[in-house]
Amino acid sequence: MMSQSTNPHHLPHHVPHATTELYDVRRDEVIVEPAPVEAAALKHSMLKRLVHRFSVLGLIGLLMVAFWLLVAFIGPLVAPYKGGTLTSTEIFGRYSAAYPLGTDYLGRDMLSRILYGARYTVGLALAAAVLASVIGTFFGLLAAVSGRWVDEILSRLFDALISIPSKVLALVVIAAFGSSIPMLTTVAALAYIPGAFRISRSLAVNVMGLEYVQVARARGEGIFYIARVEVLPNMIHPMLADFGLRFVFIVLLLSGLSFLGLGVQPPNADWGSLVRENIGGLSEGAPAVLMPAVAIATLTIGMNLLIDNLRRRSRSHGGA
Repeated sequence: MMSQSTNPHHLPHHVPHATTELYDVRRDEVIVEPAPVEAAALKHSMLKRLVHRFSVLGLIGLLMVAFWLLVAFIGPLVAPYKGGTLTSTEIFGRYSAAYPLGTDYLGRDMLSRILYGARYTVGLALAAAVLASVIGTFFGLLAAVSGRWVDEILSRLFDALISIPSKVLALVVIAAFGSSIPMLTTVAALAYIPGAFRISRSLAVNVMGLEYVQVARARGEGIFYIARVEVLPNMIHPMLADFGLRFVFIVLLLSGLSFLGLGVQPPNADWGSLVRENIGGLSEGAPAVLMPAVAIATLTIGMNLLIDNLRRRSRSHGGA
């Protein structure tokens, strides 16, 4: 009776399934077969999740906001001219190849001015919105998880602050301490901390009444653990939407202050300052006054579209 060959070189070859690990008996090395079908399915699922996460308008808003954030970071690096350089003898110049957005009242390139100004309009508003949301959320959580007296003291304090209109508060503080970049950021954040506090406190109070928070209390967990682990993750989507709303309000506040001459001071300029400087060209329809206004409008519209998407997503997940 003939015995079967045991030579490994004569072993039959089989086509493996995707991601099957084979051992080459001649080299004792693991060969991992690629899985192109699974990779394509993974890319398709990621695209599907992105489409599910953002509506068409929400995706448009995300792209608009991401564009201006990118401009705020790299704008001065890609600007064709330095922001304050006099580049033309023509004032309120029209669109041209050399000056795609025209020139301003001194003959400066408006494209460069807008790219430089994005650092102040977007950067200051973003910093102030982060400060307002973080501080307001912290005190809102503290008021919700602490005892009655802490809640009462914090609530009455922020009620007094929220009764002062934001523009009046900004005008008083700037008149007293002057206009500078740190002062503008501080006063913008201070104006909107009370609103962030009230929103976060109301959300946290609702979450504190849920059963799993009561179970955590029964386990003997501390208030900071409850606030950080049980409450904050369940109010993050509404707070992100509120953060976007604060950002829009602060952009408009700072642009309004700059239009009045109380915001970013020369030689620097944000978009509100650019509108004020070139207001004389409004009757001529000069790009120098239209383009900064368009930049402010696209930023605020994009953020509003993104906020609406976050609100719908929060409601679909049963959020507040």
